[in-house]
Amino acid sequence: MDPDAVDDAMADDPDATLALLADMTSATDRRLAELARRLAGRLAVDLARVGGAAPRRAVGRLATRRWRDAGGDVDLDASLEPIVDARAAQAAVDPHDLRVRTWVRPTLAIALCVDRSGSMGGAPLAASALAAAAVTLRAPDDASVLAFGSEVIVVRSQDAPRPVDLVVRDVLALRGHGTTDVAGALRTAAEQLRRSTATRKVAVLMSDCRATVPGNVEAAARDLDELLILAPSGDDDEARRLADALGARLVTLDPDAPSTVPERLALLFDPTA
Repeated sequence: MDPDAVDDAMADDPDATLALLADMTSATDRRLAELARRLAGRLAVDLARVGGAAPRRAVGRLATRRWRDAGGDVDLDASLEPIVDARAAQAAVDPHDLRVRTWVRPTLAIALCVDRSGSMGGAPLAASALAAAAVTLRAPDDASVLAFGSEVIVVRSQDAPRPVDLVVRDVLALRGHGTTDVAGALRTAAEQLRRSTATRKVAVLMSDCRATVPGNVEAAARDLDELLILAPSGDDDEARRLADALGARLVTLDPDAPSTVPERLALLFDPTA
């Protein structure tokens, strides 16, 4: 557990090292488990930073906004009705009714849903931690992290930002649990994203999508603006069926290669990058 030895192991075999550290977070020795969480958390954040967590610079676009929110030149076409109504009433135009054309930069909100049903340790736990780090770094002020099995746990809420290292350490403390409520996870993601004012709201489902709890998964997914699916390669049939039904984008992940999570997520968010 020497940090230098861990760094050497990461250089030699990052996936095996991450899986080993993730397994050690459940050690009965509390000091050992805490040290493993700290080391695994640091590695997850470091890998996410260099592996595609940061988005490409967003391109601005012209949009119509309220004058009080944006300032700028009045959009006469969009403001014509309140101007005419005010003139007819021989009253001043309410500034809240005026619209302007201004440049805006797209904003991003993400709700990550990680599947913790069944067994959760080793490589799957490391992959979930890396996904939490990558998502939190990509949208640091507007991201939620949810873990679901038979119930949904909110690790990080959309409207309550937390430092990435604390989010990752909480994910590393998760243990596998029960059945798989995919519909419940997607409903909770939709609830979280409704708290955001971002122009792009994305739910990321990290799962094989094989629901074992009753619920209409497709109906829950249709409440989302955008769904991206990260499914395990070799066990992605149900995930592909769901993606095809919804027109969602899907990328697979080698279950034994948690270190590739950040780049796979980057591909999900921007397949042209």
